[in-house]
Amino acid sequence: MTKTVWNWITHFRQKNGTFAYSSLQNGEETNHIEYKDMEMKDVFKRYLVFVIGLYFLAAGIVLIVRSALGTTPISSVNYVLSLNSPLSLGTCTFLINMLLIMGQFWLIRKNNTKQDTIEILLQLPFSLIFSAFIDFNMALTSDLHPDNYGMSIALLLTGCMIQSIGVVLELKPKVAMMSAEAFVKYASRRYNKEFGKFKVCFDVTLVTLAVILSLLLSQCIEGVREGSLIAACITGYIVSFLNQKIMTRKTLYKLLPALK
Repeated sequence: MTKTVWNWITHFRQKNGTFAYSSLQNGEETNHIEYKDMEMKDVFKRYLVFVIGLYFLAAGIVLIVRSALGTTPISSVNYVLSLNSPLSLGTCTFLINMLLIMGQFWLIRKNNTKQDTIEILLQLPFSLIFSAFIDFNMALTSDLHPDNYGMSIALLLTGCMIQSIGVVLELKPKVAMMSAEAFVKYASRRYNKEFGKFKVCFDVTLVTLAVILSLLLSQCIEGVREGSLIAACITGYIVSFLNQKIMTRKTLYKLLPALK
């Protein structure tokens, strides 16, 4: 096997009680993330928590969709495409994530590091899992149709809460990022802009694109309603509250010491 192939190999190693996530560069090992005094099973627990977070995130998005009051900005384009094609919402989500991953490689083309490459490639399996979770929950809630506006609001708020739980569980392990957030991260770094401001611009762009696609494909606006605005406004506050008051590291340590 050539050195070029080995450059892309990543593995975990154990040495003096330390697991290190590393890559081989020209035959020499370069450490990127170290898990000191952590057993392999604890490393996998971190990834397990991340995957559980993805499930909650997918379930929350689906409930927001089922509320019939619109969807989240990050899912707006995916949802419009799924309504106007034979593809499922999960499949459209996966395809959009692939575009975002390719966009990340384009953004780092002039300043590419092995660390960046690993972080981007890690998004591939998690994007597939996330998309499968979305389709599973869409099938699970296929008979869920709110009878009135009050029930739609209840579904929307429940979806926002579940989605927020997913976001917290996704962030706590610090093992990977989803494609949309990673795209914003690399774009803000590439153009030297603040992450938060770039995220707002990114979300607005997605919603605008969803509206344009809706008008072009179905001559009406789909997937973007008052629920989209409500979800965009309150999700951040819910995540902040859960992160600081409920799902704190101290609380989660009692359940999963690996997150320490």
